[in-house]
Amino acid sequence: MPDDDSAPQKLTPELLLQAYQIGYFPMADDATADEIYWVHPELRGVIPLDRFHISKSLRKTVRQDRYIVTSDTDFRTVMQRCAEPQAGRRVTWINEQILEAYTGLFELGFAHSVETRTEDGTLVGGLYGVSIGGAFFGESMFSRATDASKVALVHLVAKLRAGGYRLLDTQFQNDHLVQFGTMEVPADDYQILLADAVQTEADFAALPDQMPGSTILQSITQTS
Repeated sequence: MPDDDSAPQKLTPELLLQAYQIGYFPMADDATADEIYWVHPELRGVIPLDRFHISKSLRKTVRQDRYIVTSDTDFRTVMQRCAEPQAGRRVTWINEQILEAYTGLFELGFAHSVETRTEDGTLVGGLYGVSIGGAFFGESMFSRATDASKVALVHLVAKLRAGGYRLLDTQFQNDHLVQFGTMEVPADDYQILLADAVQTEADFAALPDQMPGSTILQSITQTS
């Protein structure tokens, strides 16, 4: 990553790939900021894929197939929705530079989105992240309907488990993510997990889209 006294580097898909593989990710002060800064947390949020927790109420929602769930059908829009102010978060770290760089990553096949829609096709929730080898780095999610982003996360975990992923990085731990089993990992331990995961072959598309919620739940709860 750039030294403090070096000239700012343009954020590119190639630079992002280098950064993620050594534990860094970019943020901006807000959506209108022109520049970004690099973050390398001392404690990293991680959801163990074999210990993902789903509440009874969320299980019911997933099983009812309340939303149509797809992946990689509207990546840029998901990012734009994540960048909008939400309840409890009036300021976002996703600026134009980040939007363009991650869209470029998506076009190269190193970023993915999961979308939730109503029956009429309205996009009401979703998430996006970066995928390198067997590591998936969750970036952000948004919700405009009850449990819409949570359902997207459940489907994401099912896809990662089916595809042979080893690491689901959430960057930080917060009150929202704790309910899913997120834990904090010291930076040194995280680097070990990261090094192993990025060298692992994985397939984000191993699980087809729009599978019944009951099948999704079964794929998560069964022993690997």
